Amino acid sequence: MADALRIAILGAGGLGKGMLSRVALAPDFKTVAIVDRDAYVFDAEGIAEDSIYGVTHLKDHADSIESSEPILNLFKTHADDIDVVFVALPNLPVDFIPGVAQQIATQTRFKGVIVDALKRTRAVEAMMALDETLQKAGILYITGAGATPGFLSTIAAVAAQSFVEVTHVDIRFGVGIANWCGYRATIREDFIHLAGFDAEKVAHMTDTEIEAELEKRNGLLELNNMEHADDIILELAGICRRDQVTVGGIVDTRNAKKPISTQVTITGLTTLGVEASHVMTLSDDTTMVDNVCGPALGFLRQGIRMQHHGQSGVLTSANLMPRGPLQPALVPVPTSL
Repeated sequence: MADALRIAILGAGGLGKGMLSRVALAPDFKTVAIVDRDAYVFDAEGIAEDSIYGVTHLKDHADSIESSEPILNLFKTHADDIDVVFVALPNLPVDFIPGVAQQIATQTRFKGVIVDALKRTRAVEAMMALDETLQKAGILYITGAGATPGFLSTIAAVAAQSFVEVTHVDIRFGVGIANWCGYRATIREDFIHLAGFDAEKVAHMTDTEIEAELEKRNGLLELNNMEHADDIILELAGICRRDQVTVGGIVDTRNAKKPISTQVTITGLTTLGVEASHVMTLSDDTTMVDNVCGPALGFLRQGIRMQHHGQSGVLTSANLMPRGPLQPALVPVPTSL
């Protein structure tokens, strides 16, 4: 374990605990810190997976440090003891995770690699606006590096190289979870994309109200034409315009089995001018932990290698793939940061 990358997991919900499980199976990583909204746990020797799984709130952990600013306090105290970070925080409001990244960069000594699983286009735009700040801090930040965007958008970036021109990328996902309570933050963010809901409304809904809405839908959320950052990530990689990317899917919040298979379809024109499509289908036996946390660890490994060669600032997951020929317009800088 002496040479293992020391990872801090920001977020202790379903995805954060899922990463804890995945790291336990990765010999080149060890989890030294995990954080939620009220506390953090740090152990330089590595946090035991079973010590976290029985805890709903980290403040109830025997070794927790309670704080009103647990992320900032963790990095102020242990920045030199952390190599890489996985961000599994809820992204409500949309600039929350970019704000966390800015805080780490400007108020702590941390100089490692950070990967997030951001999903919304505006959140990735806000992250891109922090490129200079993160460069100055010596941090390499890879955004949109979970399943979608991330795993599926990088598949699209590679598959696009078969075509002279890409005309459409369609991502259709299926997610099954046995109990929505294990992934509260993820489900809340999915609600934003339903008709009649927005970020402000969802932020003020109680768990009871969320459960009532799920009951109306028999536990199924059908999501179409989502504001999903695969669009900006593929545009920035020069693959296609963002309006040529569609993302949607079905989430079953009552059953672990996926309601549909996850597919990414890349359509374009061949050298002979024929329209054709590549279709990639993920195994139904892989879970959210497999398809989010597994790729995130891969991006962290690659990030460490890139940082050793002097790279810092903000990249997207598709920046690590072959590029397309398009030269997208500069991403607008949000005024909220």
